[in-house]
Amino acid sequence: MNTRTVLAVALLLSFPAAAEDLTGTLKKVKETGAISMGIRESSYPLSYLDDGQKPIGYHIDICNRIVDAVKAKLALPGLKVEHQPVTSQNRIPLVVNGTVDLECGSTTNNEARARQVAFAPTTFVTNVRMTVKKASGITGISQLAGKPVAATTGTTSVQLLRAHKKAQGIEFKEIFGKDHADSFLLLETDRAVAFVLDDNLMAGLIATSKAPGDYAIVGEVLNVEPIAIMFRREDPQFKALVDDTVKAMMKGGEIDTLYAKWFLSPIPPKNVNMNFAMSEQLKLLIQAPSDAPAEAFNPKQ
Repeated sequence: MNTRTVLAVALLLSFPAAAEDLTGTLKKVKETGAISMGIRESSYPLSYLDDGQKPIGYHIDICNRIVDAVKAKLALPGLKVEHQPVTSQNRIPLVVNGTVDLECGSTTNNEARARQVAFAPTTFVTNVRMTVKKASGITGISQLAGKPVAATTGTTSVQLLRAHKKAQGIEFKEIFGKDHADSFLLLETDRAVAFVLDDNLMAGLIATSKAPGDYAIVGEVLNVEPIAIMFRREDPQFKALVDDTVKAMMKGGEIDTLYAKWFLSPIPPKNVNMNFAMSEQLKLLIQAPSDAPAEAFNPKQ
């Protein structure tokens, strides 16, 4: 190989991957000039709408950083970001069918879902519990017999409640809301005596409700759940970019800063401070990032 050939090869290797070398989501985004971000409308404070109907929240901020990394990778500073509202029921199908490229809501990473989609390193850890009105006097699962219990369609909350050892032999009526705000309304209007959901999301719903002092998060922990940003499976290029971006944010302290912004400071629209301290599990995951599913956090009962 002569000197000219060596220089030509070196020059080619120094350039970023050409468009035809891209695969999966990055190829799609490069060709269309747009990326679709799945957002939730009432998953406080991970992903929700402000007074101007703009998506904001902890996971929205993280996803915006991932989008910045996509722009840099593809040299597309003018990349269009399309916001696609999703629900608990349709979020996975919309990722699988290509409608949503990056789901930035409140999705639990578990083994069943990981057979359909991929997850970024865990950026939040929550406990599934129930919220009640304080006046009801309900403090645990054993008091739910014969009563209506609310959950959001497409979540695993009711299954987790029924599977808990303290729920054995207790019959309750399931009623479902189309999203978290709708489910909370069932509790607020006394159509349900309890609402089962991730404790951080519940804290956000309570904080932004008409009478925050009326509610309490109570009872047994039904599941410890790693929450992560979701995207399509079998897309190693995009997963590498997402994972590297999230890990860099963890290593550089940006995740800690965003957590303080959304969980420990006043947030829109009512400037309420959730005062929701970071869990020990999340602190450990920031030090050693992982995309392990919920089953790794929950020994079988």
